[in-house]
Amino acid sequence: MSIQSTLATFGYAQVLVTLKRVSPGDVAAMTAAASQILRLGHYFKAPADSHSGAIAKLVHCPPAPVRFFRQLGLILGTVDQQGYADIRKHPLVKTVHEVPPLSLIRPLKSQAQPLKPGLTWGLERLGVERLWREGLSGKGVIVGHLDTGIDGAHPALRKAIHAFAEFDLAGNLLDRSEPYDSDVHGTHTAGTIAAREYRKSRFGVAPGAMLASAMVIEGGDVLARIVGGMDWVVGQGAKVLSMSLGFRGYDASFAPLIEALRRRGVLPVIAVGNEGPGTSRSPGNYANVLSVGASDDQDQVAAFSSSQRFTRVKEPLVPDIVAPGVDIGSCLPNRGFGLMSGTSMATPHVAGLAALLWEAKPEAEVNEIEQAILDSCSRPKSMTETRGNRGLPAAVRAVEILTKTRWKSSSTSGRQPTHNRKRQATTAR
Repeated sequence: MSIQSTLATFGYAQVLVTLKRVSPGDVAAMTAAASQILRLGHYFKAPADSHSGAIAKLVHCPPAPVRFFRQLGLILGTVDQQGYADIRKHPLVKTVHEVPPLSLIRPLKSQAQPLKPGLTWGLERLGVERLWREGLSGKGVIVGHLDTGIDGAHPALRKAIHAFAEFDLAGNLLDRSEPYDSDVHGTHTAGTIAAREYRKSRFGVAPGAMLASAMVIEGGDVLARIVGGMDWVVGQGAKVLSMSLGFRGYDASFAPLIEALRRRGVLPVIAVGNEGPGTSRSPGNYANVLSVGASDDQDQVAAFSSSQRFTRVKEPLVPDIVAPGVDIGSCLPNRGFGLMSGTSMATPHVAGLAALLWEAKPEAEVNEIEQAILDSCSRPKSMTETRGNRGLPAAVRAVEILTKTRWKSSSTSGRQPTHNRKRQATTAR
């Protein structure tokens, strides 16, 4: 449904407003520009029968017709027909997008199971143990984690949490000090990114990295919670964002968020979806994210893993790469462990790898980290390009590419990439 259709049907629509003529990362300039718009309060309204107004009433807080996210330089608000027409004409406004509903990319399989000593098959497949032996663990790198939360009492995660944030159904940041998981998904993905060794089991790709974890889904004003979470992780100093959510199909309305993240030096690593071939989810199907599909321990692309070809010139095929995403062992809440399958499980493997690379070269730009991962990939004969695109990343090779060095006795010597196609530049980079 177009924004005009939404306005005609309901009278109100939630929109994301991008500002122009603002220097990337200049929070003061963004705030000044936003203030000029926000002073004209007639643009935004949140009556009781609108979505924002109803949610505000549900959580017993005043309606918030508009919010400004300082770190991202974006405005999220509710407008009527006149407000939409007026704000589009404002000289400081670049774009106005309606925002569709988003949802968690839920795993296809979940099974409680004790972890065995040693490395999970996913870590072995990426070859991260060699990086650990060379002293790389992700230390000093903060990874943003937008999910269902995180079990802060889990023995493998207690020392991995830099900060935790919870947003209520209306998108308000809550004053809660103890991290917890509203589901099981967030604890599992967090464990794959940065879990510490536990009882000789090793399943965190970057066991020295720290997590800025925000509970943002499901329910309520999901977009306000997700944008709030993104804004918060940027403020926490995150270099990577791991996110396993989206809306089915393609919609460009999330593009301003991704562009803002990249301008602030954050690499968005996003799941492509679990609906199988010929499908994908936004923003995991955007040309300017590192899009991740799922593979199994036989180097086959999982049947559920989404893949899709677009007519666009830049990055027409998604996902960009695949990573271990079938029967992945990690944490579950209440000191538990278990297996899950999904592109949600593949995505944190890549986010953890990005953290390792940033420790190897702290001054690296977003594009450098991303390109090193892409160029490290090889596609096994068991995968078609249509389903696996570049294939699976190799941790050692990625560090070699990033640092322009060659490690002795490299385990990647027999697994050179089948192609090193450079990602074409986009306006967001």
